[in-house]
Amino acid sequence: MPPKILIVDDDRHTRVFLERLLAKTAELSLAVDAREARQRFAATDFNLVLMDQCLPDANGIDLLRELRRQRPRLVAILMTGFADVRDAVAAVRDGVFDYQTKPFEDIDALEAVIGKALELDQAYRDIDTLRAQLNTGTHLPVIVGQSPAMAYAQAQLQRVAGIDITVLLEGESGTGKDLAAKLIHGLSARSGQPYLEVNCGGLPETLLESLLFGFEKGAFTGAGQATAGYFEKAHGGTLFLDEIADMSPKLQSSLLRVLQDNSYTRIGSAQTRKADFRLVCATNRPLQAEVKAGRFREDLYYRIAVVTIVMPPLRERSGDILPLAMHFLEAFNAKFGRHCGPFTPAAVEALEHHPWEGNVRQLQHCIERTVALHGDGPIDDIHLFSEGFDAPRAGLELGPGPAESSQAALGYQDARASFERDYMVRLLEAAHGNVSEAARLSGIPRQNLYVRMKRWGIVTER
Repeated sequence: MPPKILIVDDDRHTRVFLERLLAKTAELSLAVDAREARQRFAATDFNLVLMDQCLPDANGIDLLRELRRQRPRLVAILMTGFADVRDAVAAVRDGVFDYQTKPFEDIDALEAVIGKALELDQAYRDIDTLRAQLNTGTHLPVIVGQSPAMAYAQAQLQRVAGIDITVLLEGESGTGKDLAAKLIHGLSARSGQPYLEVNCGGLPETLLESLLFGFEKGAFTGAGQATAGYFEKAHGGTLFLDEIADMSPKLQSSLLRVLQDNSYTRIGSAQTRKADFRLVCATNRPLQAEVKAGRFREDLYYRIAVVTIVMPPLRERSGDILPLAMHFLEAFNAKFGRHCGPFTPAAVEALEHHPWEGNVRQLQHCIERTVALHGDGPIDDIHLFSEGFDAPRAGLELGPGPAESSQAALGYQDARASFERDYMVRLLEAAHGNVSEAARLSGIPRQNLYVRMKRWGIVTER
């Protein structure tokens, strides 16, 4: 279904231009004044509003405030004349997604901003859907994302959840393997029974052994009382062994015997106990490669890899970054009692172009840090990334060399954005920070130049 866009402008030429630009990809409604805009807004759930600042019967900024009181998550772009830029910047601080100056000189930039605004609206709607799922009381973990890669992984998880077999989850750190394990348990016939998880890479061999098998009183120094292990505590339920590749050879052998015999004994005991749990394992390294390298038992591998599901890295989840960022933004706003947001177009661009080597976990920490350190109001790209925490955005570094440029394999929009930002920085340096002089050197009208520099965060005050 195409997105619904409301265009409010009393200038016929602007309405005709936007109609021709957007008619093939969106369902448009046109209004010439505030009265007509209110009527159309009340009748339709619009994905985006394009609002002129100066209307015959109202101020566009005031009208947007009125509409946002009715729908707080309304995504809007303000269209303004050069003389009104200060008011437009203030409107962005109030929650307007972006402003565009008229007449429109850069059609590609206008289309890009509209596209980002529609992405933000879709992210809001995805979050509402997730909230509805959380409120159903099923207690199932919610996995954010509808990209093809994530949809395929979720379909596999749901398919194997109801079959009582061992599952191996592979994927880079931070891709959500623990969440996938909880989903498997929640959708299985064992969902009403215990779910226990152990990080095999975070414990010494002896401690991990006693944690899994349990021990009798006096079995070793400090064993003051008999203690059940996770094999016993997970009876009837699910046991999740994370970072299984880090398990020592001795414990690999012990685990293999448990899986073969469906039984185990506590440390210091001769009594055999029945093992009845579903095993889900996870690793951030391809386990077959570990087998070939001689670091993991081949017979144990075939026992635990009955079904292998690969959790995709964030860089392969096109379209999931913004919904995830919005999900974390809402969560941390609630946690810290803040009102940060929404993301500006520059922030959306930065989020979507960042490499995210740490995957979803890195994105989560980025948003948490931003909400903790940033005051209330819109989040720009400069608020997201700070030196020492995150690498520069891929494709937006200043002044890349030829080899670096060829390796980046930028798309047209990315290359254009990189060039424009680099050019603006160098231009302002050549003008010794004087915007008027920079306008003279470049031949770009000062007001247009200021708007472009503001877009890239190069200048913040007029």
